[in-house]
Amino acid sequence: MLARQVLLSGCRPVSSVRHSHWITSGVSLKTSVPLRAEPKKKKKVDPRRELMVKERLKKKVKKLEKIPPELIPIEDFIPPVKYFDENRVRIHLKLSFEEIERRALLLKEWSRYKNSQHQADMTAIEGALLAQTQALKELQLESEELYKTALGPDCSLFPFQRHGPCYTPPVQNQEAPYGKYNNITRVYTQ
Repeated sequence: MLARQVLLSGCRPVSSVRHSHWITSGVSLKTSVPLRAEPKKKKKVDPRRELMVKERLKKKVKKLEKIPPELIPIEDFIPPVKYFDENRVRIHLKLSFEEIERRALLLKEWSRYKNSQHQADMTAIEGALLAQTQALKELQLESEELYKTALGPDCSLFPFQRHGPCYTPPVQNQEAPYGKYNNITRVYTQ
């Protein structure tokens, strides 16, 4: 348990390691940028000016109340007519016994593979933590000053950049469009 309390990356202590093969590897490092913001200070507003703004808003609301609301058809909730055809019936796929068994065995094999991958990740993490605690103990015996600086946060880790594989290779001589798009929004008038 003491090994889990030791600083893993130099920035925060590791309190627990989740044991699930569905999450990504514990060896990979994920970070988020710290956001430091302060609330904006309110400017002093002239009370007469504030009154004028409120009166303008009241006039706008009165004008909007006089105009009847526009009803815009919502096409997402109106299914196409072809879906109302009663002849359309989904065909239930009948799988053979061999196919059902093959899929079950494939799922079990995948589960075994992910479990072994998870176990390898956990042993790698435990080994790294054990080596780190041993190194820190040796460093403490050697020099107390170096030990204290080793326990401090390592600021050279951030900003962290990681480049992974892409789904497709880059297109040669491609000029990406800068903010252009085709507006296909329908406009309804009454």
